[in-house]
Amino acid sequence: MSDMNDFNQGVIEEFRANDGKVGGGFAGAPMVLLTTTGAKSGETRVNPLVALVDGDDLYVFASKAGAPTSPDWYHNLVANPQVEVEFGNERFSATAVPITSGPERDRLYAAQVAVQPGFADYEKATTRVIPVVELRRA
Repeated sequence: MSDMNDFNQGVIEEFRANDGKVGGGFAGAPMVLLTTTGAKSGETRVNPLVALVDGDDLYVFASKAGAPTSPDWYHNLVANPQVEVEFGNERFSATAVPITSGPERDRLYAAQVAVQPGFADYEKATTRVIPVVELRRA
């Protein structure tokens, strides 16, 4: 697990040093840093995530690279929907609103696949429906 934490920490530092831009596999992708409150621990956790910008709205995807379970950050925001979002050089409070089924979820996921084709692979790798999460500005 520490390898993933080290990787995420590197991405977080690069994001903050470059107004939200990161390189490597994330070059050109819209990124957010999502700060959630642990469902069990109550501690804050920061996760770098590829986002979808749809008009004025911002979305993230609980893909966990197609794992059979949703990522920890998703469980945290279901328990504590008040989150902090860093996007570009902006930081704001938001309410995380999961969209777990239906035509709007499918439209948003397809929009993400159109700009980030790897998300199609995540969907094929799992039997679960990958939740979409709207980050609604407070």
